[in-house]
Order: sequence, then structure tokens, then C-alpha cells
Amino acid sequence: MILHLHHRYRTLGGEEAAITALRALTEDVLGEETALLERDSAAVGGARAAVGLLRGGLDPDEVAREVRRTGARIVHAHNVHPTFGARALRAARAEGARVVLQLHNYRLVCAVGTCVRDGEDCRECHGGDTRPGLRHGCRGGRAEGVAYAAGLALQRRPLIAGADAIAVPSGAALRRLLDLGAGLPEDRTHVLPHPVAAGPPIVPDPEGPAIVVGRLAPEKGTATAIAAARITGRPLVVANSGPLEDELRAAASDLPHVTFAGRLDRAGLDALRAGAALELVPSLAHETFGLAAAEAMLRGLPVVVSDVGALRELVPDDARVPPGDAAALAAAWQRLAGDAAAGARQRDRARALTDPAVVADRLRAVYAAAGG
Repeated sequence: MILHLHHRYRTLGGEEAAITALRALTEDVLGEETALLERDSAAVGGARAAVGLLRGGLDPDEVAREVRRTGARIVHAHNVHPTFGARALRAARAEGARVVLQLHNYRLVCAVGTCVRDGEDCRECHGGDTRPGLRHGCRGGRAEGVAYAAGLALQRRPLIAGADAIAVPSGAALRRLLDLGAGLPEDRTHVLPHPVAAGPPIVPDPEGPAIVVGRLAPEKGTATAIAAARITGRPLVVANSGPLEDELRAAASDLPHVTFAGRLDRAGLDALRAGAALELVPSLAHETFGLAAAEAMLRGLPVVVSDVGALRELVPDDARVPPGDAAALAAAWQRLAGDAAAGARQRDRARALTDPAVVADRLRAVYAAAGG
């Protein structure tokens, strides 16, 4: 039995999808049952969240009870802030379970987890020094910022010490965490890509729109895609929501070929991709994986991405452009739109990294390294 721990974010994203895929992989390929102990930011007030951050979690006895109830041999922890923390990992180990801590982002060091500030890459917070993030107001109001700055500084080492093995989704994420002074033990840290199953193949439509599906937040670079649409005159569909939606709609108000589809469910997104020419991933952040790009590539839909983070490992050179460069994005868009051969090459590249059978072998190795 593998017990997953996860504190859900205020806004759902790729991490929840990755956990669902990992559980399915464990059950379907490894043949082992899983369970999920989940908490939710919507149910935790600011004061209790602050206490959880500073103390290293709330109610670790709940974790111990769940380990006993399920008989879990491995506790696979994902986002642990603010309510699980290092105390949850210690409670699991005290009950005889081994612990895998999976780092989906940079929150060991960065209060917002993205290392992006004002739309730019930022590495000012380093190791236990989280004061720059507090100074810049990166995380909410003053009280929330203080809680995160202090909590991350206090809990980084206990979290690492509480894990028998640590997993990160890409070599790029590992290198960035080491560069940030996260203090990861290289002998206990493993690269574990997200499993992504290939959907039915798509024949990209040269006359179809480009699509963007990243959350409408500063680090996702959607404004660059809109600027590229202004250059190309080609149709663009923005398929998500987020805090920048009003600002982005205003930026595209004079562009009738740019439309906003809102947040789509899986069926809606599949239908959108089926009629698209290509997908754009114009991220400004040092991405830890690139789930949207992998999903599109595995359908045979060509992608154009920013040349940052894990996207460099996932996407070939000819489909990467400098982050924030609308002219370069527009040129690659014009070149690759509807290119079925490029889509096929990208599909094969993504499959070699994310195929569930490949990831299953890596996951099995991580669990073995943890001693479970």
C-alpha cells in the first residue's frame, strides 16, 4: 500500500493531475493499492496555516492513524505546506512506513514556488535566507509573507531529514534546487518524470488556431503569446483562467482573432487540441516539468515553448525560443503550425521520457531506494 499525502492549493493545477497519474500508474502497472490523505487550503484559515508553517505541520496523529489503517509501507508526500510539514513525515516513519518526498516546485526555498517575481526569473531567496521574498512582498500580505518566510527557513532541513528518498520531476528542477541552496542530498534525490499517457493521435490543422492552456498567471507568459498573435495575425485560443485574465483580455481587446475559452475539462481540452495547428507554452518560469507541452506532444500536436527549465529536456531545439520574445515565438509559430512531421518527432521524444512503462521503472527504483 502506498499512501499519498497532499495539501491542495487554492487553485488546482498540474500537481493534482500528476498525483492522479502516479496513483493510476502504481495501481495499474506496479499492481499495488494506493490511498490519498488530502487537505485543502480552502478549509484552513490564515492563523492555522501560519501555525502549521511555523510548527512543521498540524495534527501528525492523523497521518499516523492513516498509516496504521491502510498498512502503508510507503508514504509518498507531495505538497506538505502548510498543514502536513515535517511532523507528518516523522509520524509516518514512527509507524514503520518509509517516506518519499516529491518536490513538484521550488517551495523548499521560494514562498510562491515558481522563482518568478514581477514576471522575471528570480533567485534572490537562497537556502535558509527567505528574507528577499518577504522584502519584495512575494507572498500575500505582510502576515502571510512573514509566516511563509519564517516557515520555509525553519522547515527546509527537517523536511529533507524526514524523507528516505526525494523525487524531482526533471534534471532541470534538480539543478535549480541545488543552485538555490536547497540542500538536497544527491545520493537520496532521484529524477522521476510525470507519467503521461499518449492520447489518440491528432493530425494538426494548418489553418487551425494556436492554443495556450497554462494558468493565466504572470510566470506563464500568456501576454507573449498574445503579442505573437498580433504579429502573425493567426487565430489564438487561450484556454484557462487565472489572476491575469482581465488584464490579458484587455491586451487582446482589439484582436478579434484572439479568443478566451476559459478553463476546460479534459474532454473540452481534447477537442480543442484536435482542431489546433499547434500549442504554445511561452513560460517565463524555470519550469520543473512542462505537463501541458508533454500532453500536446503525445497527441502529435507540435508545440513551441520557451527555452527555460525542463522544457529544454522535453522539447527539441527547433521548437524552443527565448522567453518573452514575441517575435521569435511568432516566427516559430509560422514555421511549425500544422507540421505533422514535426508533431510526430515531438511525440516520439515525449514518449521516451514520459511513457508510463518508463516512469514505472523509475518509480519502482525510487521506492526501493527509500527502503520500502
